[in-house]
Order: sequence, then C-alpha cells, then structure tokens
Amino acid sequence: MQSFEYANPTTVQEAVGLLGSRWGQTDVLAGGTDLLSLMKDYLHTPKRVVNIKNIKELEGIQKTADGLRIGALVTMDELAKNADVRGGCKSLADAAAGIPSPQIRHMGTAGGDLCQRPRCWYYRQGFGLFGMKDGQSLVTGGENKYHAIFGGGPAYFVSASSLGPALVALGAKVKLVSAKGAREVAVSKFFVMPKDANTREIALRPDELLTEIIVPAAAVRSSTYEVRQKEALDWPLAAASVALTMKGNAVASAKVVLGHVAPIPWEATAAEKALVGKTLSTATAEAAGKAAVEGAQPLGQNAYKVQLAKVAVKRALLDAAKAKA
Repeated sequence: MQSFEYANPTTVQEAVGLLGSRWGQTDVLAGGTDLLSLMKDYLHTPKRVVNIKNIKELEGIQKTADGLRIGALVTMDELAKNADVRGGCKSLADAAAGIPSPQIRHMGTAGGDLCQRPRCWYYRQGFGLFGMKDGQSLVTGGENKYHAIFGGGPAYFVSASSLGPALVALGAKVKLVSAKGAREVAVSKFFVMPKDANTREIALRPDELLTEIIVPAAAVRSSTYEVRQKEALDWPLAAASVALTMKGNAVASAKVVLGHVAPIPWEATAAEKALVGKTLSTATAEAAGKAAVEGAQPLGQNAYKVQLAKVAVKRALLDAAKAKA
C-alpha cells in the first residue's frame, strides 16, 4: 500500500474541502470494506484519504412526510433492521439483509455500497474497467461466468451494488455535495455506463461526497430476491427488485430492476409493461420473468444467468404480492 495523508473531518463542509478536483488525488473512507482492498492492490493510490466516519450528520434514518432520509454512513445492518425501512421499503431491507456476512453488514455503509468499484476480476487484476489487453477484450473470450448479459459491451462488469436495484425501483435520489454546493441525482441516473476505460461507473464527481439517500413516500408493494451460489459470503449471481403500485387487485404501475446482470442496475421495461393491469399470480410472475430477459446477450459461460434472472423476477413479484402497501 502506498503512503498517504490521512484527514479526519467532523463536518460535511470540512470533508468536501479536502477532496481533490481529479480522480486519484483523494479517496473517501467510510466502512472501508472496498477501499482498503483497492489500496492494497494498488488499484487506488490516493495522496489523501478522507475519513468520514466521525461526521454525525451522515448518520441515521429519518421518516418524514416526503419519505425516508438515509444517511450515507447508515450500515447495511441498520437498513435491514430499521422498522421504517422494513415497513415502507421492504425491497431495500431485503437487499441489505441479503448480505450474508455479519461483518460486512455491520461495517459496510449505504453510501459505500453505491460507490464501490466493480468486482470484475479483470478490473481487479489491473486490466481496467473494460478488461482489455493489447486492444482486445479479455472478457469476451475468457472466463466470463460472472459477467454481464445486458449492455452489449465494451463494459462487461456487473454493478456490485446490493442496494442499487431496489433504490432504482423505488424512485430514490442521492444527494451529492461539493464545496460549490449540493445537487440531487436520481439513483437511476447515478449509475452510468462508462464511456471509456478512464471514466467512472457512477455520476459522482471527484470533488463530491454522497451524503444521503432520499426514498420518496409511496404506497407500493416491494421486494428483492437474490440468487446466490451458496449462503456463505458470496456475491449474487442475479437479483431482482420490484416495486408495485396496486389498484385493487391489479397492478397499476410497476418497476422491475435486475441486479448483477449489467454494468448498471438494469430496468426491465418489458416486464413492467407485462404487469400493468394484471393481477399478481404465478402465471403473471412467470410471464414477467420471461419478459425481463428479452434482449439478453449472454457470453460464452454465463447463459445460466438468463434463467436465474427469470426466477429472481418471479420470486420477487410473488413475495411483493404478499406485502402490504
């Protein structure tokens, strides 16, 4: 690990004043579950690390008339157990609770989950976001069983965020603060397809700090279902988050967002259209699952993800059908 300057601010304004204007100058330390490994592998070599753990205004979950305000330092364990999250945003609590490691749930933060870097092994071994060597993709002809089935390249990594699909489905926003001011960005716009190997996969700028997540108040039934290879510490192979607005027993509107199948949380618009006006049943959920994978482009070793995504959508929908709005 390369030597670095360590800063320990106690306010947001102090923290953003310490951030750099270019990526690589500074990194933000929250839970540290991703950053420390990146630094140990020399993928990140910041000149300064800004520890935000002592900024009290980044903590806590508050329920307001407009919805939920979730501080960036709220842990995954807090999200999973909070009564307001479980009652109004079940899919978000499901996603946090789905992380099998107690250590990660108690250390990992909501803000860190959204800002973590890809887990693609080509990226982690130093071949960049696109996994390139000598101008050729290592992913398309190599080991790609955990890579994307949507997006069409040249980025084939999958978004590692556990919370991203649920937050997109719930219509959430994030607040980003710099020394110049604050802005709000829809989570659906926060995750981006990188334009080239030198850009980031999120809309955060190097001089900005993600301070909170805002989930709007809405009477929706929601759920998240993840498919993992094993129950021990492992990354999901595919996931689905759904949020449904009901009119009687019929679906008035739907959001269906897939996780771990694309470089961004992938909104399955065909599945959403297939649900509108229908009652929730096994047959309806299966049809939505089939629609959700329209346009999938699996690589040589990950076609199995198509079936897993279908199953995740079906089971998330059937679970949401039992939830109270």
